[in-house]
Amino acid sequence: MQNSRTVWKPPPESAFKLNFDAAIFSELNRIGVGVIIHNYKGEVMAAMSARRPAVHSCEEGELLACRKAVEFAIDAGFSRLVLEGGNVNVMQAISSQEANISLLGTVVEDIKHLIRGLQWVSISHTRRSGNKVAHVLVQHARTSIEDLYWIEDSPPPVIEQLYHDACLL
Repeated sequence: MQNSRTVWKPPPESAFKLNFDAAIFSELNRIGVGVIIHNYKGEVMAAMSARRPAVHSCEEGELLACRKAVEFAIDAGFSRLVLEGGNVNVMQAISSQEANISLLGTVVEDIKHLIRGLQWVSISHTRRSGNKVAHVLVQHARTSIEDLYWIEDSPPPVIEQLYHDACLL
């Protein structure tokens, strides 16, 4: 697993950066999932804001969000990914070479299976400050009636955050 301070260097044929996040909405008995995929220029290639059934822990929510994010990326045709999430335990679990025998091991192994099918992958932890767009998409899921997907379009709920991130480049 790469350190969150590592500068993103795509492989020679260019990779896409996938950030995901999850949040528990206790009052709704649901979790929210947010996913954003950028190219190396920072342009939005795909995004998702979705709700899923309730979970028992934040770690379970992050793992389910990660699995959904990787499935979404694969379905959208991305095969070279820099996968970034905010939960260090989740990122360590999916980057580990050893089988995961924890209670959430099945989900971890599902994610590992999915990423083995990619042409190239890098797994790294990012701080909340590096995951703000995905977090905004999670919060948007709180009030959404249905799952929302954007392909090659900037999601309206995150335009302001995307602008802010672009100013920091």
